[in-house]
Parts: sequence; structure tokens; C-alpha cells
Amino acid sequence: MTLRPAVLVLPALVFGILAVTASGFQVPGADHEYWVYVGTYTGAKSKGIYAFRFHPASGRVTPAGLMAETPNPSFLAVHPTGKYVYAVSEIEDYSGQKSGAVTAFAADAKTGRLTLLNTVPSRGPGPCHLAVEKSGRTLLVANYSGGSVAALPIRPDGSLAEAATFIQHRGSSVNLRRQEGPHAHSINPSPDNRYAVAADLGLDKVLIYRLDAARSLLSSHEPGFVQVKPGAGPRHFAFHPSGKYGYVINELHSTITAFAYDGRRGALTELQTVTTLPAGFTGENSTAEVVVHPSGRFLYGSNRGHDSIAVFAIDPAKGTLTPTGQPSTQGSTPRNFAIDPTGGWLFAANQGSDNIVVFRIDPKSGGLTATGQKLEAGSPVCVRFLRAQ
Repeated sequence: MTLRPAVLVLPALVFGILAVTASGFQVPGADHEYWVYVGTYTGAKSKGIYAFRFHPASGRVTPAGLMAETPNPSFLAVHPTGKYVYAVSEIEDYSGQKSGAVTAFAADAKTGRLTLLNTVPSRGPGPCHLAVEKSGRTLLVANYSGGSVAALPIRPDGSLAEAATFIQHRGSSVNLRRQEGPHAHSINPSPDNRYAVAADLGLDKVLIYRLDAARSLLSSHEPGFVQVKPGAGPRHFAFHPSGKYGYVINELHSTITAFAYDGRRGALTELQTVTTLPAGFTGENSTAEVVVHPSGRFLYGSNRGHDSIAVFAIDPAKGTLTPTGQPSTQGSTPRNFAIDPTGGWLFAANQGSDNIVVFRIDPKSGGLTATGQKLEAGSPVCVRFLRAQ
């Protein structure tokens, strides 16, 4: 993968626009720089995890190159301490096992370099998503091809132990091509760290497990899941900062379902389901990522086909969504995207066009304005931020 500074075009309007953050709310350390890590599908244009250095107060982004060579690091997670980065290897066979892998890296906040700590099996083929729970003691992973989830202990030095919990999902749904069996697509800790929420595209279910972070244990409880519309294909899930609401993006129906969340019971109740597409769109489309803005006022979802980011306003009293637009990502097949820690910028990873496009977020409307920055990256899938020194 070639990273050329020439592609970083910064219009004059980008510089000098931020007093604290571009989104207009106070964020500690907003004047600091961040490493932007990019997970990819490896091949002719990529060898692993790449990085850029980003200064949110000015909008400057500079390429830093390859930080770790590893196969198909399609999804990344940063440890709460900022000392470690974890990556899936989205493969079907690891060391002769029918499993993918998860790799732990030590992160150098000064240089951005990632140093290999160790690699362990994910316990199922095709791991596609992972998250570190809030105490930093457990890594949660979802295996898409295997239709399973696992919880791996994180050792004091940041390395990973073998999975302490493995849960195989079972069942199917109505789409015979995509839902012939379970396909766990994401797993996220709840705001209070008592539960883990797993979206399974193959089952049309969002499953909820009890989480014991100290022992890296997942266990069943009642109610154990919430069902979405048959054939919808729930993919990724995001909690609202208030902890009162949750949102799942449904890949196959190009919709987002909003839920009320009862943290005491660990239960989700559907509020509404809305389309991510503009009226009249008739082409093929599937969705990928869903992100709630740090302010809790806006929600974003990626459309692959329409190649856009769907923008919604969130009703603070109800948690429901009102669509406000679907701006183009200025690239092909936007998969994952991420909002920087200040809430002022959105980085959209266009897997099909080998670039990441940077947008400014309007603090009043949540709308997106392209900055002119197109960062070269081969088959980018995931974007994550780590505070730099």
C-alpha cells in the first residue's frame, strides 16, 4: 500500500475552525493528536494495519505507514488504557484449526508502532468484530462464519489467554442464501458492563448475555434476545451515551432498529425501525456500521451500494430517529467508519475504492461536509483512534 501525502488536500476552511472541538462541546484533551489505525483486508494493496497521525484542532492528517503486518485485520479494538491494540484475523483456518485468530499488540503512543504480543484462536472461523469491555480485562469476539462468540482474558501485560467462554449460536432464518445458519456479526459490552450484546445476522436476533468481566465469562439470562423483522439481518449494534437506548443496523433490509434499553434487566424493547436509504432509491444496497455521536444527538449508518452515510437526529426524550440526509462517502463500498474522540470529524473507510474520506461534523445538525481529504488505504475496513504522545 502506498501512502502519498499529496492526496491530503486541506481546504482553507479546515484550518483554524476549532476552539475546542468541531462539534462544539467540551472534550478533555481535544487539543491533542491521535493515531488513526486502519484495519484492512490484506492482499496486493495491503499488508496489515496502517496508521495516520491526526490533529483534530486543525484537521491535519499525515500518513505514518504500516504499523503491523498481519493477515486480514478487518476489525480493531483499543484497550481502555491506550496501551494495547487488538485485531482479528478474519480467516477460516488458524494453525490447522477451523478457527480465525485474534492478535494482541503493544501500542507505542509516540511512534504509533504496534509490537506483537501474541496470537490466539478466536474459536470459530471468520472472526469479524471484537470489543474490549470497560475494565480492560476481557476481549469479546464475534465469529461470522462460525456463528459463535467468545470471551478471552486479557493478561496484565496486554497479551491474550485462550478463550474462557465459547458460545455456539444455532438456528437460521428466512433468507436461504445469507441466513442458512448463525452468523454472529458483532458483540459489545453494555454501558454498565454487566451484559454483552451480540447481533447475529443469520438468526435475526440480538442476543444478550450476562458478562462477568473479571473471569471473562458469558452466560445466558432472561430475556436472552430480541427478535428483529425476518430477513433483516442485524449486523452491528451501538448504545446511546445515556445508556437508555440501543441501535442495531440491519444489513439485508438497509434499516436501523431503535430500542429502549433496561439496564437493570438487561432487556431491549423495540421502539421503531427506519430505512437508511432515500425515498425512491431502487438499486442494490446493504448496510454495515452504526455509530452514535458522543453528544448523543445524532446517529450514523453506512450504506454499501448507495455509498453514503445515513444521518439521523435522535430524540433525547424518546430515543427515536429522524432521517436528515444520506451524503455520499465519495468512494465505493463504505464499510466501517468512526467518529474521532472530539466528536468533530468522521472518517469513512471506502473498502471498494481503497480510500478513507474525512468529513467535518456540523455541531447543530450532525450533517457531514467533506474536507477534501482522501487518505489512501488498500481495502480499508475498520478505523480506530488512540491518543498520541
